[in-house]
Amino acid sequence: MKKTPALFVGHGSPMNAIETNSYTEEWVRIAKKIDKPKGILSVSAHWYTDHTSVFDTKSPKTVYDMYGFPEDLYNIIYDAPGDPTLAKHVVNMLGDFVGVDNSWGLDHGTWSVLHHMYPERDVPVVQLSIDKNKPFSYHYLLGKKLQRLREEGILIFGTGNIVHNLHLVRMDAKSGYPWAYEFDDYIEAQIENRNYEGVLKYKKAGKSADNAFWMPDHYLPLLYVLGASDEDDGVEVFNKDCVFGSVSMTGYLFSR
Repeated sequence: MKKTPALFVGHGSPMNAIETNSYTEEWVRIAKKIDKPKGILSVSAHWYTDHTSVFDTKSPKTVYDMYGFPEDLYNIIYDAPGDPTLAKHVVNMLGDFVGVDNSWGLDHGTWSVLHHMYPERDVPVVQLSIDKNKPFSYHYLLGKKLQRLREEGILIFGTGNIVHNLHLVRMDAKSGYPWAYEFDDYIEAQIENRNYEGVLKYKKAGKSADNAFWMPDHYLPLLYVLGASDEDDGVEVFNKDCVFGSVSMTGYLFSR
């Protein structure tokens, strides 16, 4: 059976929204490679809450959840439609795990990437929040519960960064620290070997895991995508790189 892919994107700096570079070019390539989805369920690092929620508005707002950037960035309006039917479907699939919360919208973790992938803003988007109080296994489980959406033409879209430690960022660094590459390589090896337990128990990476992130908000979207993948998927690794010392741009496309 043909399935819409599951996709994890390392979104990096908000500036990627208004730049053309090797990372954004890959996002465009991915969008052209896959069939246009009927809708997108986005799990963004930037909706990190005390609960799991979806919004069910028809017109989600563009959320500018970043500060001190050029005005051009704040002039982007990513007014893709919402999809109340999809939101209700997600609620029915997850049951007591999820509620409805329309206080949020499309944050820059989502729109900075989709601005390149679907600039026409014609694919409906619903966001799912990340419950910061739950264990890693919970997020992977929710991804598995949502896997069936792929059979219905919905793109499961996780957006964050596998390595994301802003305490150690060096904005003048064009590459990553050695430990950042080491951790990124460890995660890639686990995914390619379908050893998702090794991703959930990321500390098995050794000392490199100590600095990979100081809070898991940018890492957890990957777990939803892994949960939504299946054994018949091929895995494509793209944007395999680290920047600013402690940010990984690596992405994963699971598709048939």
